[in-house]
Amino acid sequence: MSNMAAIEVLNLYKSFGENQAVQGVSFDVSQGEIFSLLGPNGAGKTTTISMLSCLLRPNEGDARVMGHSIRTDAMGVKSVLGVVPQEIALYEDLTARENLSFWGKMYGLRGLELKKRVGEVLEVIGLLDRANERVGKYSGGMKRRVNIGVSLLHKPKVIYMDEPTVGIDPQSRRSILDSVVALKDQGMTVLYTTHYMEEAQELSNHIAIMDHGKMIACGTHDELVKLVGGQTRIDLTLHMDDGKTIDAWRDIEGVTHVAAENGTIAVLVNDSNIVLPKLFEAATNHSARITSVAIREPNLEAVFLHLTGRALRD
Repeated sequence: MSNMAAIEVLNLYKSFGENQAVQGVSFDVSQGEIFSLLGPNGAGKTTTISMLSCLLRPNEGDARVMGHSIRTDAMGVKSVLGVVPQEIALYEDLTARENLSFWGKMYGLRGLELKKRVGEVLEVIGLLDRANERVGKYSGGMKRRVNIGVSLLHKPKVIYMDEPTVGIDPQSRRSILDSVVALKDQGMTVLYTTHYMEEAQELSNHIAIMDHGKMIACGTHDELVKLVGGQTRIDLTLHMDDGKTIDAWRDIEGVTHVAAENGTIAVLVNDSNIVLPKLFEAATNHSARITSVAIREPNLEAVFLHLTGRALRD
């Protein structure tokens, strides 16, 4: 193992009956970086995290976390690892401070060391001022922050965060994203799963895009966007949902992909100057009215569309 890799994932497979949840996933995460697994729900992100946490045994393959094999050294893996699961695991009747103390004892912390560590963690998650309130009174976002705090108590070298911002208020989401960057700045390695493209884009040193249990691309944001080549993404809305117009757009020369989602139609094109007038012409031919047009730089969403033919938000 190179001294650089915090996590080495070697050809992991996991099936549940007929469902092949993870099919041959491999990637390396360097120490001190934020590495995102990006993909829609059901892509296999949580199953991958569960194997890397030693909660699920892979059917095939192995992985090492700070040199410890998930197959042969689960104790070693757990000693260097903090996990923030999607489900919030807290006692509602206890305060944030009491929750952290309880979990700290489970990690073997005691006395002054425990008290000091709980204080430090409350500061990291930004809840010092509300530490003595019952967790049951907290918003979902604040609970999620305590959940993150629990995983930090034993000063892990590597932390996994599985979709930590799903279903919470914007303010807490911002606070969580800031704390992820702060952890990296303290030298921690973060493996982060999300289906929000903006998060992966903002946080990550490297991004692996997953779909249907496979890793379909991996690289820096800039490397991934280069996969789209010189294409431009045009987002349009139509006055009404109109399958005929969308089908006509698919047939236009220079259009490589069309995906409709939530009323917006994303079109990848080779040259927007040439193709845009043709889009309008086709709409007019089908008596459809284009109500907005935005020409965007290619982003991770365009990459996903390019690689799968589907929108990331499906």
